[in-house]
Amino acid sequence: MFESNDHVRPQATGPGRGARVNSQSHSSSSSIHSGGTTESIRPAARSDANTGDGELERCSTHHSLGPDMPVEPISSVVEIPDEVYDRLPAHRKLIIVFLLSFCSFLAPISSTTVLAATPEIAEEYSTTGAIVNIVNALYMLFMGLSPMFWGPLSQVYGRRLITLITAVGFLVCSIGTALAPNLGAFFAFRLLTAFEGTSFILVGASVIGDMYRPTERGTATGWFLSGTLVGPALGPFIGGIIVTYTSWRAIFWLQTGLAGVAAVGSYLLLPETIYHKKIDDLAGYSGAAKARVLLAMIHPWRVIRLWEYPNLFLTGISSASLVWNMYSLLTPIRYVLNPRYHLTTPMQSGLFYLAPGCGYLVGTFVGGRYADFVVKKYIRKRGVRIPEDRMYSALPFMGIVIPGCVLVYGWSVEKDVGGIPLTVVVLFLQGVAQLFCFPSLNTYCLDVMPGRSSEVVAGNYALRYLLACAGTAVVLPAVERIGVGWFSTVSALFVFGGAVCAYVSVKKGRRWRQEVDARRKRRATRKMLEDKEDGGGGDGDVAAGEDALRESDKSVKDDDPVATPQRSPLTTTGVQQQNKEEV
Repeated sequence: MFESNDHVRPQATGPGRGARVNSQSHSSSSSIHSGGTTESIRPAARSDANTGDGELERCSTHHSLGPDMPVEPISSVVEIPDEVYDRLPAHRKLIIVFLLSFCSFLAPISSTTVLAATPEIAEEYSTTGAIVNIVNALYMLFMGLSPMFWGPLSQVYGRRLITLITAVGFLVCSIGTALAPNLGAFFAFRLLTAFEGTSFILVGASVIGDMYRPTERGTATGWFLSGTLVGPALGPFIGGIIVTYTSWRAIFWLQTGLAGVAAVGSYLLLPETIYHKKIDDLAGYSGAAKARVLLAMIHPWRVIRLWEYPNLFLTGISSASLVWNMYSLLTPIRYVLNPRYHLTTPMQSGLFYLAPGCGYLVGTFVGGRYADFVVKKYIRKRGVRIPEDRMYSALPFMGIVIPGCVLVYGWSVEKDVGGIPLTVVVLFLQGVAQLFCFPSLNTYCLDVMPGRSSEVVAGNYALRYLLACAGTAVVLPAVERIGVGWFSTVSALFVFGGAVCAYVSVKKGRRWRQEVDARRKRRATRKMLEDKEDGGGGDGDVAAGEDALRESDKSVKDDDPVATPQRSPLTTTGVQQQNKEEV
């Protein structure tokens, strides 16, 4: 747990032993409380932003006290000093957000630039467009699988190292794709590009959580997401221009150049922002014990296990419905709109992608700010900050605006009503609406479990891109079979279902988190009791474990805000208060 008060904290020096060291930071900011919730609302005094080795100030270790104290946290509540968010000046944060937005632009734009070149690639490799589209679907599949690896790794080894490794890997794989001599090589390098590139999106979101307070993250996330959302929209337009005037391989040489800029920029401009690397928890471990704990830290199963929290799984489904909708709209544009509006070149159909792309850009200016506004509104209303309140900002857009735009788009194209102007307008409006949804959902993933934010974001992105893979794979056969109108109806219902999932999470998320925390605590305590009995533990140890079990059984009832409502003033003081974020 991330300690934030003035007293000393233990640091692991060996299994079962701990040395006491002075706390690195002092929390003196005013804060808001609510039974396990503390939210800083006043910046703490600025500390030195950089240490001697060029890294931001970090906490070396917090809770690793040897084999008797599990490294794996059993609670979703993590304490982070408020002054952690003041390690960097505001202008430096803006530079980093711009860099991360550019990096996150690469993998999504690579997923769609190739759409405009599908016939040309199929012709060069003597195959069919359907086979090339399988590569595109597998690209999305690998984008869905890779967060399960990069999320835990960035928690263990830090954000900067993982970003640099994957930036170089993305660069090398882009060169390989541009030079691919046959279909097999094209397949392999494309999939490796997807696997490497998704880390930019994942780590970028986590860095924002490292740098910004919860009441500031929505705005920063909105700017960051402009890269991830504009990329898929601009990709086919850029690809259409390239294919119209030159070889499709130029697409991947352009991608190579952009990847080189991202790699150099990350090396020069991105510091290590994580406050606590989990590799520090292994101090004092050695040999097989260290290997076992490290393997548990980086195992992809850690990400999937977080879906034990129903609020995280349902929020992932909500995000996935939006990504499904985005890719099911973008993928078939050339096949659906070219014959409908008698377009003859890839560049002409590529112009339609600018409509949602411009919507994403416009939404960038307001979507994230609106999410932060809603958070502050509910803080004033309740006197506390509850992470789920943020998702109120997404509900009207997911439940009404986006489904309405999708229905109008599908049936206007199906019935040939409204022509090009109506199509462009609804594509633009649904693009704006998506930027009112994604900042809210993304920032919730950062707020809800700060100590494991990379893994929470990884689970969310895994669900997103697995559904995007399904959307990319089924959209063309489905449109050919049932028509664009009925397929758009299915997509609209899916997005509406995502809004329902988000609403249920808002209403029940806090209770679910408390219940799962209590269940995890019971499991950990039972395991401790079993280990003590096997090792001949004393009666005192067993009695203490049984007391912990009884305490966990009643913790949910005691912490239920409905059963024990609390309203604290907006500013509270006291040395004993810990500046912690409820997750």
